[in-house]
Amino acid sequence: MEFDPSCFLFHLFAMASSHFDIRILSSDLNFVPVETRVPLKFGTEVLTSVSCARVSLRVRDRKGNESVGWGETPLSVQWVWPGSLPYQERLSAMQTFCEMLAHAVVEFDLSADPIELGWQFQETQLPQLLDTFNMNHRKGKESMPWLAALVCLSAFDIAIHDAFGNVHDRSIFKCYDEGFLQYDLSRYLEAAKDSCIDFSGKYPSDFLTNTPLKRLRAWHLVGGVDPLQKSDLHGEEPDDGYPVLLRDWIRTDGLKCLKIKLRGDDAAWDMDRLLQIGKIALDEEVEWLTADFNCNVRKPEYVNQILDELRDTHPKIYGMLLYVEQPFPYDLEQHPIDVHSVSSRKPLFLDESAHDWKLVRLGRELGWTGVALKTCKTQTGAILSACWAKAHGMTLMVQDLTNPMLAQIPHLQLAAHVGTIMGVETNGMQFYPEASTPEAKEHPKLYQRRHGVVDLGTLHGSGFGYCVDRIDRKLPAPTLVVT
Repeated sequence: MEFDPSCFLFHLFAMASSHFDIRILSSDLNFVPVETRVPLKFGTEVLTSVSCARVSLRVRDRKGNESVGWGETPLSVQWVWPGSLPYQERLSAMQTFCEMLAHAVVEFDLSADPIELGWQFQETQLPQLLDTFNMNHRKGKESMPWLAALVCLSAFDIAIHDAFGNVHDRSIFKCYDEGFLQYDLSRYLEAAKDSCIDFSGKYPSDFLTNTPLKRLRAWHLVGGVDPLQKSDLHGEEPDDGYPVLLRDWIRTDGLKCLKIKLRGDDAAWDMDRLLQIGKIALDEEVEWLTADFNCNVRKPEYVNQILDELRDTHPKIYGMLLYVEQPFPYDLEQHPIDVHSVSSRKPLFLDESAHDWKLVRLGRELGWTGVALKTCKTQTGAILSACWAKAHGMTLMVQDLTNPMLAQIPHLQLAAHVGTIMGVETNGMQFYPEASTPEAKEHPKLYQRRHGVVDLGTLHGSGFGYCVDRIDRKLPAPTLVVT
């Protein structure tokens, strides 16, 4: 048999890469309750509190080195599982599913790098776990949706990535290359049929920025019940030193970017809301707006008519509209709506629909032009979706899930490294600023917006750069410890 040097080098590289694999040894799970200072409207529901799943995972590499990684995600029930079921029933179901995941990740018999671990778990374990959960815990009741399962998993997935960086004493974003990953992107991604893109020999590092930004433009969320004028006040607003009215927020934080939550089923209200906020934005020298219809629109004509009227009657406000976000139902496979007519007017971004790169591919076929990434749909999924989208010329944004505490850090790190259309959405300081006080003592400029930006300058070290050992966060005893 002839000696094949390329085959020899491949196996040599694979053997070298295997030294960087990790295996999960144990899992700790906490639920940290957070109350909002003002309500946040999600579609047809209003959020006034949230439970954050905080996870720590202990891992070991093949050399016997051990480390701990942290991940956190707000279980934003109204966003991931909208509907008529009582809030507490949906939240309890998600918390129970998190407990199942705490066992499952430890029992998962795989030693690998974080991309392979995250991908394999989502492909082979999560669907079975969700089916089992819905069969045993939701029998005769409304099933928990896939998006809710992804959000529960994301805290564990983020912790895997953090642990991998920690065990190798480097930023996780410096571990997404051929030196640390066993497989190139061709294992995970397939190009669109109308492209000649080849992912062979490509790694996530090829699609990340060489010099990540240390300061990011901050997008402020204007919720559907947020007061704009003094006449909107009802007298029960908090008197806690933080702004309430939109103009005060703009002036205090130096905001230049506003995200406007709309209804999607009341065109007159949506148009009026756009105009009210647009006029305030012009007065206060805000530069950019975006409109989020929250999945409630059923026909492209609804959005087109609003955009055309805005263009014809208020061209300055129309010009400030940077993109439109997720007007249509998030299940693209059940609602394959052709949206080319909308994206011909303004860039159109997938959000809830962008569960993974395959749905991003379907979205692109239907006419979507951008992707709003969220770490709450897993770090693994966000990285793979970002690579697919950038390879196919789609624009990226990183959107918030009102991330407090540790959840804010991977969120901002993702935005700094993938390259977005404009900054990052960050609104935890609007709705529960005091929730992150311990973390803000170590990273103060991550949890406040000044001169319209957030500053990532204090993030350093391994993993996501949390510096957890220097954060004086008093946690209750873990809800669950699995070894």
